[in-house]
Amino acid sequence: MNTFSKLTLAAVGALTIIAISPTSSLAQMAYPEKCKTEMDMSKMMSDGMSGDMGMGDMMTDYQKASMEGMKSLHMNMMQGMMKKDADVAFVCGMIAHHMGAISMSEVELKYGDNEWAKKTAQKIIDAQTKEIADMTEWVEKEAK
Repeated sequence: MNTFSKLTLAAVGALTIIAISPTSSLAQMAYPEKCKTEMDMSKMMSDGMSGDMGMGDMMTDYQKASMEGMKSLHMNMMQGMMKKDADVAFVCGMIAHHMGAISMSEVELKYGDNEWAKKTAQKIIDAQTKEIADMTEWVEKEAK
C-alpha cells in the first residue's frame, strides 16, 4: 500500500472517530442514503485513489475530474492537520477543505446541468475563495 493510501486510510479513521464522538455536532448528522454509492469503496481505497482509481472506463469524465480534486484535497488536508499547533492545523486543514469544495464546484459548473446546483456551486466558489484568502492571511501572520 502506498503512502497516499495509508494517509488516506488514517484520515478516514480519524474522521470516523470524530464522527462518533458524542461531543461532535457531526455525530448528530447522518449522511443521506441517496448520496451513498453501490460502488465498492474499499477497492477504490486499496487502489490508492489513482486517477481513475482502477475503474478504467467505468467512471464518467465528471467522476474522474472529481477524483483528481479529491487526491489533492486529501494530501493537502493531511499535511495541514499534521502541524504541531492546533490552531494552525485547523486553519491549514480548512484551507485544503475549502480548496476541495472549490474543485468540486468547478466540476459541477463544467459538467452539471441543474441550475440550482450550478448556482450553489458558484456561491461556494465565491464564498470559499474569500475565506481561503482570509485564512491564508492569518496563517502568514500567526504560524511560526
